[in-house]
Amino acid sequence: MSISTPDTDRSYGDEPPTPVHADAPGLPESLRLRREESIAVLTLSRAAKRNALDDVTIAGLESFFATPPSWAAVVVLDAEGEHFSAGLDLNELTERDSWAGLEHSLGWHRAFQKIESGRLPVVSVLKGAVIGGGLELAAATHLRVAEPSAYYALPEGQRGLFVGGGASVRVPRLIGVHRMMDLMLTGRVLDAREGQDLGLTHYLAEPGQGLDLALDLARRIAGNAPATNFAVLHALPLIAEAAPAQGYLMESLMAAVASSSEEAKRRMQAFLDGRAAKVSHGGAE
Repeated sequence: MSISTPDTDRSYGDEPPTPVHADAPGLPESLRLRREESIAVLTLSRAAKRNALDDVTIAGLESFFATPPSWAAVVVLDAEGEHFSAGLDLNELTERDSWAGLEHSLGWHRAFQKIESGRLPVVSVLKGAVIGGGLELAAATHLRVAEPSAYYALPEGQRGLFVGGGASVRVPRLIGVHRMMDLMLTGRVLDAREGQDLGLTHYLAEPGQGLDLALDLARRIAGNAPATNFAVLHALPLIAEAAPAQGYLMESLMAAVASSSEEAKRRMQAFLDGRAAKVSHGGAE
């Protein structure tokens, strides 16, 4: 979790989206929610501090993803201003004994686990600083869209610290332990293209188009059968980490469950009747 200092970043867009309070009454001021059909757009709203993550924001993320709005099928995690998140807020770096430090780290783990293992797919929009705790937050999301301004770093090593928000588990799974070692030992900063090439992100958008692309992806995800999305989020990671014999069995069980749903039967019949799009190189046709 890296440290951020205040700057003069300002939010983008002509008018701020209308907040949704009824379904998320406990959101702190550092998080904004708006509804786009069945997509919940959750926005980090501390642009003046490069969306640094304080304890209140972490608690708000944990609460939101523990009980997301009932109408939401997908979440898009966005950020105000020029930066996704510059990491841990400087004001949160107080003197702690080892036990308090452990509790603080575990709090971040709980919040980010609610994102990674929650019921909804999460697409994040990355731009500007995605460093320290900001990278840890991004790594907990399921799909990551980057704009060309995005850059990535884990500067804890240069500050006498060690990552505490899950980076040592999630980041090596994306880019490998040896590359994470490089980031932490040397303070190396990856630009958007390097992050894309190494596997930190899934999509590289045009400047200013990250949110639009994320919303497009979210609409596609929301159009999937709920059982399929559940299987991808919850069964696929377990299958991938299992021994082959166990993985094949879990896959067969999940396939049987998914194909037996009424939604799956309806969709397959539509395909057989020629009413469903076929897959082509440019997408469905």
